[in-house]
Amino acid sequence: MLKLKLLSPGAIVALDMVTKRQLGLLFILLGVGAAAAMFAMDFLGAGQYQGIGPAQQKALIAAAIVVAVGLTLLPLGDRPA
Repeated sequence: MLKLKLLSPGAIVALDMVTKRQLGLLFILLGVGAAAAMFAMDFLGAGQYQGIGPAQQKALIAAAIVVAVGLTLLPLGDRPA
């Protein structure tokens, strides 16, 4: 959990920093979740297209980019993000 501390008036500092590995895992989870949501919407019949429509294609590409960014952050380890 992120803890904040007020050092001086107007200066808030995080005591536990988010690492690049944690940020990468968060990006991967968000991207996979977005892709799963797109397929769930398709399964439930939202939209007017049979199959994957153009908006879903763009959303899936964006989700894939988010996952790719997350994968590049994983090997950077425990350095603060």
